[in-house]
Formats: sequence, C-alpha cells, structure tokens
Amino acid sequence: MKKILYISVNSKPESLSSSKTVAREFINRFLEKNKDFELEEVDLYKDHIPRLEYQYFEDRNCIIKEEDAKKLDDKDRREIDKIRKLCDQFVEASVYVIAAPMWNLSFPAPLKEYIDCIIQDGKTITFKNDKPEGILNDIDRSVVYIQSSGGNIPWALKPLMDKGVNYIQSIMKFIGIKKFDELLVDDTGTTNEQRKESIEKSCEKIDNIIDNLKF
Repeated sequence: MKKILYISVNSKPESLSSSKTVAREFINRFLEKNKDFELEEVDLYKDHIPRLEYQYFEDRNCIIKEEDAKKLDDKDRREIDKIRKLCDQFVEASVYVIAAPMWNLSFPAPLKEYIDCIIQDGKTITFKNDKPEGILNDIDRSVVYIQSSGGNIPWALKPLMDKGVNYIQSIMKFIGIKKFDELLVDDTGTTNEQRKESIEKSCEKIDNIIDNLKF
C-alpha cells in the first residue's frame, strides 16, 4: 500500500493551529480520493527527534554500522535506531504533507532537526565524486508544505522574508523530490473571524493541489 506521511511541527493542538487545521482537511480529502494510501503521522512536538551526535556517524551523513553501534551506551543505541526508523519511514512514503507556522521568517527548530535525521547516505542521498546527490527520484513523489502566518508577505519580498518555504522546497529538490506545492494560510490575523476566513480561503485550493500531485 502507498503511504502519505504527515509531518506536523506546532506545539498548539490541532483545533488552535491554522496550519494543522488545513493540513487535516487536506489529508482527509486526499485519502477520500486515494483509498489505496495509508496515512502515517509524525508530530515533531510529541515524538522524540534525536539531536545528531558525532559518535552516531562513520562519515558524512552515514550512520555507523550495527556492530559499531553495539559498542555505544544504551541511550546512543536508541538514538541511532530512532534516526534510522525516521529515515526509513520517510523513504517509504510517496506523498508528504508538512504543516508548520512561520516563525521568525522560517519554521520551528524541530523541523530542521528532523530533516537532519533523514538526510542519510544510501537512503536519501548518495555521494558521487565526493559530491552529494539526491536519490529519491526513483519514483514519483510529491511534497505539500502548509504554512500559516499572521500577516501576508508581499510577493516581491517573499524571497527575502519567507525562508521556510524556500528552504523546504530546496532541500526536497536536493534529495530528489521535484514536485513541490505550497499551501499558504496567510493573514490569520488576531481574531477568530480572521483566522476562520484565512483557513477557508486556503481550503478552497486543496482539491486542485491534490489533483495535480505526482505519486
């Protein structure tokens, strides 16, 4: 069965998070249209995401072999096992939904820690002539990045101020995933009415994005 992986990064409960609210609506509609998909979820504020330590690696982006991992203490072995599982889970999916708020022109730190876990030699990248190259172009894959923000950044300033979208698109292309869609939940404002209107506007775009995904 094909897999859609939902990665959320917001400490708020779903009912209070604009990005997570829109993401849930997206996922529900996607699964209704694509019944051959299985949903897996990673909540980066609830699930443990390891911080990468030098002793976990034998080379650049290459986790140490199992026999070497056995020489480490229990904590480090658990961390290595978790990193491997996160990476394998990511590779096994073909559609990815990432929901995050814009924080300080980017996204919350746990998302970067997660990305660092999944960039692994032999899993998502390989090295040719000492240069990294993405290998997730083996099948059609698609990423939908759902970002909420209180205001609305003018189009001309997005390259300078919207670092989150730009980074996620770049890193996904780096590992071989070319199909990327952004679904922005802008102008959530300061009132419930403003937030509701922003969510509704974003949800109007969901079906068109789903119909144009590649997987």
